[in-house]
Amino acid sequence: MHHVLIINGHQPFPTSSGSLNAAFVERAKRLFEDSGWIVRSRRVADGWDTEEEVRNQLWADAILFQFPLNSMGLPWPLKRYLDEVYTAGMDGRLSKGDGRSRKDPSRQYGSGGRMTETRYMLSLTLNAPGSAFNNPEQVFFEGRSVEELLWPIHLNFRFFGMQARPSFAAHDVSKAPNIEADFERFDDHLKQAFSPGGSAA
Repeated sequence: MHHVLIINGHQPFPTSSGSLNAAFVERAKRLFEDSGWIVRSRRVADGWDTEEEVRNQLWADAILFQFPLNSMGLPWPLKRYLDEVYTAGMDGRLSKGDGRSRKDPSRQYGSGGRMTETRYMLSLTLNAPGSAFNNPEQVFFEGRSVEELLWPIHLNFRFFGMQARPSFAAHDVSKAPNIEADFERFDDHLKQAFSPGGSAA
């Protein structure tokens, strides 16, 4: 029996209710539950208990972070969630410091993570079209990929030893949405990323 924690990182704004990210969360919950996974979910805009969330991190075999791209990064309540929960887990539950030791100077920074069996995936919605990425002729991202944009976020989870699955991006959701196609891609992406109902490869 596999456990998945789904975290909705959307912060409501007058111009953004969060309905699309909520729809992706509900879709993921159904897919995992239909495949026999046990699901827990958290909407960070509702707040959280830090110790409970540390326990949820330890409980999960897989963690899905669903969020809109805000200011080229995480929405501020999701960033606060990560800061509070993962800092609390630095007591040895999620990580034993940064992995270095005065007794063993050969240990590398970032090698203290204890979540080495935990897989995670970033799933984001963004206004930028897919054509803005991976193309050196596009002046804004200058040929960079979505994963390169998300690299600082990935580093946070890498610090704790977590194993990344390829990120999912729903592009152009404000100017030229193609939501039904995005939902279909999302389903296929989750199946490949976590093998719901299978071995959680």
